[in-house]
Amino acid sequence: MFKQMSALCAIALVASPVVAASPRDILTTAAFGARDKAAALAQLAQAEAGANAALARNPGDREAQLTKAMAIGYRAKLTKSRADAVDARDRFNALAAANPRDPEAQAIVAGWNIDAVTAVGGFMAGTVLGAKKATGLAALDRSVALGGNRAMFPGLAALLRLTLDGADPKARGLAEASLRGATPTALDRMIQRSANAVLVPVRAGNAKAAQALAKQLLPFGRVAR
Repeated sequence: MFKQMSALCAIALVASPVVAASPRDILTTAAFGARDKAAALAQLAQAEAGANAALARNPGDREAQLTKAMAIGYRAKLTKSRADAVDARDRFNALAAANPRDPEAQAIVAGWNIDAVTAVGGFMAGTVLGAKKATGLAALDRSVALGGNRAMFPGLAALLRLTLDGADPKARGLAEASLRGATPTALDRMIQRSANAVLVPVRAGNAKAAQALAKQLLPFGRVAR
């Protein structure tokens, strides 16, 4: 019932065959590669355990804080847990408040709000979770403005806007900006490919297909049903 964001939730898709997978690697593999809910939940538990271990060594480790929050948010998306959804929301908001100019944190806050509204509608999302479409869109705009020329931020913005409205007037420009953006990480490349894919129905004027495809291309889009 409660879908959490997390299009931004990792920066590497596949771990090196030599170096052990980091919690972020595990999150990404689960979010974009999992086709089975049970296996995905096991990967999320593994990633959260790694984040907890890092936080035990250094409670101020922002990477570990973010990874833990994302693992909780992803679990909420898969299990429809309100408690996990609210926990993730509070963690995301705290991370964004601690560094308001961090585009990743802004994008995660945006995704949390927009995914909740997309999943259950504006009234229920606001009443049950405190999620708001306007809050999500404002944070999404900030993430694009702060993200420099990276492909990830406009591409993610396009996908999230299309989940709300397959005919969103800004989505096409954002997706096209993603195609021109830099791809320093695996996630940038992944989101850029997704932006390219969703441009096909957008350019054809097929709002229904654009909305459906955007939902599938976000983390766990083919698993969390």
